[in-house]
Amino acid sequence: MFKIRLSKSSALKDFSLSNLQHRHLGAIAALILISLLTSWSGLPSHHAIANCWEGLLWGIADPVIGLDRLTSFVAVGLLSASIIHGTLIASLFVLATVLGTFLHLYQLNLQGAEIAIAVSSITFGAMLVMPNQFHWLIIALLGVMAGLFQGYSNGQSIIEANVIPLLAYILGNTLTQYAVVMSARIVGNLISQRKINDFLPRIINYVGFAFCAIAIVFLKISIN
Repeated sequence: MFKIRLSKSSALKDFSLSNLQHRHLGAIAALILISLLTSWSGLPSHHAIANCWEGLLWGIADPVIGLDRLTSFVAVGLLSASIIHGTLIASLFVLATVLGTFLHLYQLNLQGAEIAIAVSSITFGAMLVMPNQFHWLIIALLGVMAGLFQGYSNGQSIIEANVIPLLAYILGNTLTQYAVVMSARIVGNLISQRKINDFLPRIINYVGFAFCAIAIVFLKISIN
């Protein structure tokens, strides 16, 4: 009787993990779709933020409507999955974006931010394709560098914002970035734990190729 109950409990646990995986995958897929639609519609890259509500809304939306930025968040989350200090990697990346925003606000110049974002996305995509796992410190350093340029670019998109709306923007931006990175990390962990004929791990490779292709397009646009 005990064995039967135990097996039922294990089955329920596997089912719940599968549902959790589907939810996170669905959320990330929806964000990518939103990003594609907003890229085609041509939303303005600069925002005139007049109050806290506008600052919070734009902060929440900005990481999603920029497809090149969204791919970086997802890639960092996937790279941080199933490795030591993975949560630290994700957290450092998000904190670096906040620091990058303040760098722009204090008028410290980082040249070629958009090009750097595209190059970092290509690098992350290539790392997802490679079969060997990278040391966590390498991923963390690359994530911090990418985060600084991401945050600096976010700062460039804000115009005519006072201090309080600006803080609301940074808060919304940070929450969205952290949610996306950690969701991608959870998906990566679940995929690595459920290796079925090596099919699921190959999905990560396909995602890496897709991210490289997207980043190359944005790199070409940034250079031109």
